[in-house]
Amino acid sequence: MPERIETLLNTLPSLILYLSQGMLVSLEVFFLTILFSVPLGLIVSFGRMSKLKIISVPVNVYMLIMRGTPLILQLIFVYFAPKYLFKLSYDRFTAAIIAFVLNYAAYFAEIFRGGIESIPHGQYEASKVLGLTKNQTFFKIILPQVVKRILPASGNEVITLVKDTALASTIAVVELFQVAQSHSSRLASTMPIFVAGVFYFILNWIVAKSFSLAEKKLDYYK
Repeated sequence: MPERIETLLNTLPSLILYLSQGMLVSLEVFFLTILFSVPLGLIVSFGRMSKLKIISVPVNVYMLIMRGTPLILQLIFVYFAPKYLFKLSYDRFTAAIIAFVLNYAAYFAEIFRGGIESIPHGQYEASKVLGLTKNQTFFKIILPQVVKRILPASGNEVITLVKDTALASTIAVVELFQVAQSHSSRLASTMPIFVAGVFYFILNWIVAKSFSLAEKKLDYYK
């Protein structure tokens, strides 16, 4: 038994290097999802608040589907449905990004909507009196306050996203968790899974710390 532990410890440096390759794919999924889902979520939040039924109804249906079904099911649907229904095929990584973006945009949209609607209406009226346009009011007065208010909820979503990247393995995207599983089977050891867990923990710690610092930076908005 001690010899086995010693062997595993000796393979740890190469194991970390091996898992780092999968980690790079996980980071790609993470950053691309954030890059596209946040602006899409803001657009969807405006559609959600629209008084026009032709806009708000489809947006509400989209959000109901995205938030009412598991992400793992959405990944499978996005990858396989176009192939069987429309003879349209694309690679697994692209399918994963599309599914993640559509899913997280719905959650970010609801966070944005809550933040925007929490701003007192009097601030809009005061901005109008000061002669500010609607765009100036939103980007200079409303948006900074909204960002401050939604940071805790957004931080939780981003932390969840870090862990959810493991679901990309459902459609055989070779990210961190799948690499760890493969290496675990080859070594007949759970150490690769444990090391992968440490990777996820470190990344989530960085995310949590970043959001904490951002909240402190925006403390002047009370």
